Amino acid sequence: MEVESARVPTAEAASPLRKIISVASIAAGIQFGWALQLSLLTPYVQLLGIPHQWSSLIWLCGPVSGMIVQPLVGYHSDNCTSRFGRRKPFIAAGAVLVAIAVFLIGYAADFGHLIGDPKEGIKTRAIGFFVLGFWILDVANNTLQGPCRALLADLSGSEHKKTRTANAFFSFFMAVGNVLGYAAGSYTNLFHMLPFTATKSCDVYCANLKTCFFISIALLVIVTIIALSYVKEKPWSPEQGKTVDGDEITDADEKPAKTPFFLEIFTALKNLERPMWILLMVTALNWLAWFPFLLFDTDWMGKEVYGGTSGGTPEQLRVYDHGVRAGALGLMLNAIVLGITSLAIEPLARWTGGVQRLWGIVNFVLAICLAMTVLVTKLAEAHRRNDVIMNANGHLFPPPSGIKAGALAIFTILGIPQAITFSVPFALASIFCKTSGSNSSAGQGLSLGVLNLAIVVPQMVVSLLGGPFDALFGGGNLPAFVFGAVAAAVSGTVAITLLPSPPPGVSTKAVAGGFH
Repeated sequence: MEVESARVPTAEAASPLRKIISVASIAAGIQFGWALQLSLLTPYVQLLGIPHQWSSLIWLCGPVSGMIVQPLVGYHSDNCTSRFGRRKPFIAAGAVLVAIAVFLIGYAADFGHLIGDPKEGIKTRAIGFFVLGFWILDVANNTLQGPCRALLADLSGSEHKKTRTANAFFSFFMAVGNVLGYAAGSYTNLFHMLPFTATKSCDVYCANLKTCFFISIALLVIVTIIALSYVKEKPWSPEQGKTVDGDEITDADEKPAKTPFFLEIFTALKNLERPMWILLMVTALNWLAWFPFLLFDTDWMGKEVYGGTSGGTPEQLRVYDHGVRAGALGLMLNAIVLGITSLAIEPLARWTGGVQRLWGIVNFVLAICLAMTVLVTKLAEAHRRNDVIMNANGHLFPPPSGIKAGALAIFTILGIPQAITFSVPFALASIFCKTSGSNSSAGQGLSLGVLNLAIVVPQMVVSLLGGPFDALFGGGNLPAFVFGAVAAAVSGTVAITLLPSPPPGVSTKAVAGGFH
């Protein structure tokens, strides 16, 4: 597995920075949608009638599509000979699929009602539309992400400094998308912007979700059209590589035969050396820790911290909704810290003694934060038991400011390890592969897909077992969070003790700036 393959010219000239920024801005549109998924869709699934212990199965489509779609799209974008370029056709197709998926998700309740769903209880038909749209959305996001990152590498040419700059802008726009998405998710009256979103079968929460997705698709379409119109990607062929700006670079001595996709994957994995395998192990453990919280964070705020439920009385539903909104606010604070930390990775790495030590340390921070969710939950439960007024008149009150502050602090602090998770593993993978001496023929797109396997396999495990695991211990989100804390601690230990430092001659700056 090599990031620079025989199919990619090695003397390629870099494009102007303004073109790199225009492509990197697509990350804001992509991440806006991801933020909405993470903050609003799990509660929405439960409002449609799916029990908590099974709602994680809905998220199984993300890991499945990431495991199959991203490597497949990466492979075909490496070999695409379209007259529009290698990456642009896939980016455009991904944006169209996002629009279709958003429409299905937003109008799932309406479609279900039209064909016979009951007003109360499990809305089977609406769930069917939702699941279809959700799977399409995850496929679309994976179709977008890989080619976008690969196009940034193409635009950067052989200039390592410009590659670091391109990746820094991509990370920055991810943070921008997160802030916008979580801010939209935390605003309870957003649907007034588009009043038609509220219908008989779609309540205020559902209408807000629709409005958020419409804003998301508008942002994605705008930035995608600007980027694809401004950046001219010339056709590519195996016989002759060309820069994105059109400078021809002959590659006559290297004419690799087209290899079947699954053989490419097998070859890339077979040629991995020990540092890369350790990196994949640390990454997998890291995502076993992250995904339970990413999956159930706002549900935890609504249920355990605020004391509401998604399927109880109107009063319980009201409190649950307030908790979900507070969780979206926490995720917005998380995104702000993520963006700031992304710009400070290089000095943090120098201060801690290397990126592998930095990654290990922040994994312990992640473990502590996940363990602290237990303390916050127990304090909130104790407050509700002692609230005599609530028990007397049936009203549910939000937790006191101290408990809310503690929960929001967990969200905020988690932005620090998340910034490392979104940058260091990709940069280390690029460095290890470039210096391994491997003869793998994997192209830029396929290489990103192979690294993605270490992320999506843990997500599949959590999606399949997270809900039943919580139910085994009495329901709620804490069991999965505690499991995540243990996985984070193990990941941090492996990172510090086994993960090698970047090879000599590779600066900390190169690692800190990379997002591939």
